Amino acid sequence: MTESDIKIPEDFFLRMKGTLQSAFPDFLKSLKETSPISIRQNQYKNFSIEGESVPWCKTGRHLKTRPVFTLDPALHAGAYYVQEASSMFLEQAIKQLDLDKKPIRVLDLCAAPGGKSTHLAGLLHEDSLLVSNEVIRTRASILDENLTKWGVGNVVITNNDPRDFENLTGFFDVIVVDAPCSGEGLFRKDHEAMTEWSVNNVQLSAKRQQRILTDVWPALRSDGILIYSTCTYNSLENEENMQWLTEQHKLESINLNIESEWGIEEVKHKNIIGYRFYPHHVVGEGFFLSVVQKQESIEPVSINKKVAPTLPAKKIQEQLSHWVIDPDHYTFHQHNDLISLFRKSLATDHLFLYRKLHIVNSGTAVATLKGDKLIPEHAMALSTRLNRERFQTAELNKTDALNFLRKENIHLTGHTKGYLLVTNQNLPLGWLNVLDNRSNNLYPKTWRIRMGNSPV
Repeated sequence: MTESDIKIPEDFFLRMKGTLQSAFPDFLKSLKETSPISIRQNQYKNFSIEGESVPWCKTGRHLKTRPVFTLDPALHAGAYYVQEASSMFLEQAIKQLDLDKKPIRVLDLCAAPGGKSTHLAGLLHEDSLLVSNEVIRTRASILDENLTKWGVGNVVITNNDPRDFENLTGFFDVIVVDAPCSGEGLFRKDHEAMTEWSVNNVQLSAKRQQRILTDVWPALRSDGILIYSTCTYNSLENEENMQWLTEQHKLESINLNIESEWGIEEVKHKNIIGYRFYPHHVVGEGFFLSVVQKQESIEPVSINKKVAPTLPAKKIQEQLSHWVIDPDHYTFHQHNDLISLFRKSLATDHLFLYRKLHIVNSGTAVATLKGDKLIPEHAMALSTRLNRERFQTAELNKTDALNFLRKENIHLTGHTKGYLLVTNQNLPLGWLNVLDNRSNNLYPKTWRIRMGNSPV
């Protein structure tokens, strides 16, 4: 972005100048710079990318240049997620409060496209349950795709309005609200956010955030943790909204430890502590995060623990158990022709949520049953639970891998009839069904790459 491209709204300009004072020229200069590129690696998949570490995120990396991510098979294999570095600070809230040390229930309320949910899926205890919600249906599909690629199965993806969680009284130990906002922190990477900004939109965003917080608050258990974040700078949508919440409910603001060299600004507003990221201080975009703990007594919703999964036939279970690493820790659930995999410790929660919410996906889809044949699901190819030794595999070069991801026909020789797991850089990409004289590409049609090999 060049200086001539910068058309900062006057009200925003004046407010930030008053807030930052002598640091304002540095802030203004940062808006004219190219946005940094960062990714977060999937620690469950054997793949690494060189880059400078993001100091507050163990798996975060800054990249020197922006590759064509769409044409990198590793992205489609779920080996990493392209995420803005500032928002990776969520990791500090989880780790410093020991929320990764024991099984808990976590709700990511405004989860699409999946940055924080994939991050949480990698941080939480293996017996924790993550509910990733998105109110907009098309965005919920994108969320489902990204979490499926990540390959962790302790996730329920939902498509619900925040008010739908009111009846799940005290169900969640942690609720993450990455609230829709005025987007001030994204101005240098999103021209549209700048053109749509107005004082009125800031006020409307703040009111919408209050409605969201009001709707979801009953679902947080006594002593539960609320992690609130936005990608905007103004206090109205950030610490003032958290202060407003303290006036509606009993809660305590939680302090996090930050290193001075990180460049993060600690904000104190009445009873609230928050953490603000400015692009002239950090290698990242604008961001805000605050953590509070509920101090109210609440009777949790009753869960019928006698409800059991609908198991497929014993013969099918025995066959599928060979597809799974550590099958004794998991159970299958059959819904119509689809067979999914749940961790046994979470099966009751999965089934409870089926009756309470609009489920997009739950657990890991393992196979579809057609007659007496099992057709492996794409999610199973990408799952960290896949026992690869039970399948024939083929390592594809990058050209063939991209053709596979375009759902084009791939001609391979030397493989027996049946389902073939295709990989690139030893990362599973999906399935081919090998027939006598050809093979069928089973890559999901809606996920296929549409970009050519030489993007402009």
